[in-house]
Amino acid sequence: MRLSASPVVRRVRLGAELRRLRRREALTLEQVCVRLGWASTSKLSRIELGQSRPDLADVLDLLDAYQVPADQRNELIVIARDAATGRGRSKALGEMGERQRAYAELEAGAARIVEYQPALVPGLLQTPAYARLRVSAGALLGDDVDVESDVRGRTVRQEVLRRLDPPHYTALVDERVCEPGGTPADVWRDQLRHLMALAEWPHITIRVVPSEAAPDGGRPLTAFSYYAYPDPADPRTVLVETLTTDLRLVAEADIARYERLVDRLLAAALPEEETVELLARRLGPVHVPRPREPRDAPVPELH
Repeated sequence: MRLSASPVVRRVRLGAELRRLRRREALTLEQVCVRLGWASTSKLSRIELGQSRPDLADVLDLLDAYQVPADQRNELIVIARDAATGRGRSKALGEMGERQRAYAELEAGAARIVEYQPALVPGLLQTPAYARLRVSAGALLGDDVDVESDVRGRTVRQEVLRRLDPPHYTALVDERVCEPGGTPADVWRDQLRHLMALAEWPHITIRVVPSEAAPDGGRPLTAFSYYAYPDPADPRTVLVETLTTDLRLVAEADIARYERLVDRLLAAALPEEETVELLARRLGPVHVPRPREPRDAPVPELH
């Protein structure tokens, strides 16, 4: 299912805009809720924090309360409709875990994605067999992981790289990611072949950060993903991966630090050609099939 914007990012932007309008009118949460007849402030608070899927009727009531002029009102209604998207998309995405869904919603509509992985092949580049092994290993730490659902979720997410207007995707991986690390030989070789094939796609960049490289500021210990969107007013977002959950960052100061970190990792990483040569040496003298082009997709301009 193709979306023109990320629902979760639109919710954050809508909430920030509504909070700014409320403060412009010098109204408290309580005053707005009394005026609209809402039972408590928690509903408005969750909308302003981008934590809930907004009801369009509620947004229209807020725009009336804040006396928003027509042009701005129409723009915010478009954003609210994007932010409310979810139920139909959930069915299209199929069954996937909460963490996979969070990534899928951020990837939707992105113009640029940068992922850093210190230990594993990034999810958007994994073969099903590799993904199944890695998810199964993680499931040993808890009994709440549905392995097959997680693998299907990653497969559905990978369609973002095959859409007609794909994001420019950059994977930055530590050199140890290029080692099998106990992965069965056949699975690992298929994964390497898959990486080399994807590296030929014009909108996909894969670069290895050598073990001996020392990026300015040090090497990150945790994986993270960075997302930027075609509309510059939509908040750039970073998702930091942890063992049990993922931390979503949108504050400008946080994003600026991660953008500097990405620049330093790019400066330390091998060029694309040398990365492919490294993968080829790990794989050995075998045939690498040409990748299936994503329907002759044009490369989007970066913002």
